[in-house]
Amino acid sequence: MIGAALLALAAVAGAARFQPAASDSSAGAALTIYLLTFDSGAAVWERFGHNALWVHDPVAGTDWAYDYGRFSFREKNFFLRFAKGDLRYWMGRGHVRQYLAGYEEAGRSIWSQQLDLPPAARATLRDFLEWNVREENKFYHYDYYRDNCSTRIRDAIDRVIGGQLRPWAEAIGTSWTYRDHTRRLTQNNPLLYTGLLIGLGQPVDRRINAWEEMFLPITLRPRLDSFQVRDPDGRVHPIVKEARRLVTSDRFPVPDRPANWLPGFLAVGLALGLLLGGLARTRSGRGFVAGATLFALLIGIGGAVLAGLWAFTDHRFSDRNENVLQLSLLSLALAFVLPRAARRRTAERLAGAAALTAAVGLTLKALPGFGQANYEVIALLLPAHAGLWLGLRWLRRPPVTVV
Repeated sequence: MIGAALLALAAVAGAARFQPAASDSSAGAALTIYLLTFDSGAAVWERFGHNALWVHDPVAGTDWAYDYGRFSFREKNFFLRFAKGDLRYWMGRGHVRQYLAGYEEAGRSIWSQQLDLPPAARATLRDFLEWNVREENKFYHYDYYRDNCSTRIRDAIDRVIGGQLRPWAEAIGTSWTYRDHTRRLTQNNPLLYTGLLIGLGQPVDRRINAWEEMFLPITLRPRLDSFQVRDPDGRVHPIVKEARRLVTSDRFPVPDRPANWLPGFLAVGLALGLLLGGLARTRSGRGFVAGATLFALLIGIGGAVLAGLWAFTDHRFSDRNENVLQLSLLSLALAFVLPRAARRRTAERLAGAAALTAAVGLTLKALPGFGQANYEVIALLLPAHAGLWLGLRWLRRPPVTVV
């Protein structure tokens, strides 16, 4: 965690080291700046959209698109660093024609917004991007919600207009949380949706303002459409001079609001609980022991992962995760006991303790400070815990048959 924190501080210090040249209107008069926004794609990391700044410089004869959030699975120790939350991402640039062609070929909608900035601000933004893309400056500590491809561009725009965007956006409240946006953008993939629902803790459940909501490229774009900027000469005008939709695609639609999956999760949880309880009533009980052991092992490993994310990594949005009560480490102990001692009191007690812990997680919802939006996880796992416990009771004390 210390290494990641130092990398984050270095990134902030790096931005502070950038010293723009003296304001010279002629230096930026020929420049045209566009914000490019790419709607959601198919891959997991494409679901939240992407964006870039396109700098058209007819004097130099260049059209560069600058973007943040680049990574490579081939980078040394990528998966280990990912697990620790030490996400070392970088920015880059590419020729805008090839850049746009790649996203069009991928079937993603593309938007452009020409930014109405004073010439000096355009020159400063171009110079900052050129400085930032250098090898010694391009790396930074990535954070999915607070320091990503969109927040970096948001901050760069805010910097060259004298910090006008941030106070305007922070004054605008929203009805959204980070989790709300995460749910609606991933509900096309039930496994990913469930994994993120389980892995994200309390920090993603507070209401966010418009500044924070701009972590989404598809939200930054419409926010800028409604923003008025004041130039050094006192002129107030929309920051977006012209907005265009360059490519239209409906291959990867995103719902306006997250769907209510609570009934579905509850149905699956009840079915799982009934299955575990029913297997215990078979003649041999072997199917129950196998199924219960697998369930307990998966839950226990999941609980160990959640505890590790909270205690030992830089995944700050996994802190204070109430799901540790649903994915209890008691289940890991149960998984080791079940194969050899399924009919003993120890197994029944461990299963009962795990079920009780899950029930406590639901009961705590009545108290302040336990507002995590994890009812779907509770609906999925609490009935399953109860079914496993009841199955062990049945297995240890089968009913007496009266002849």
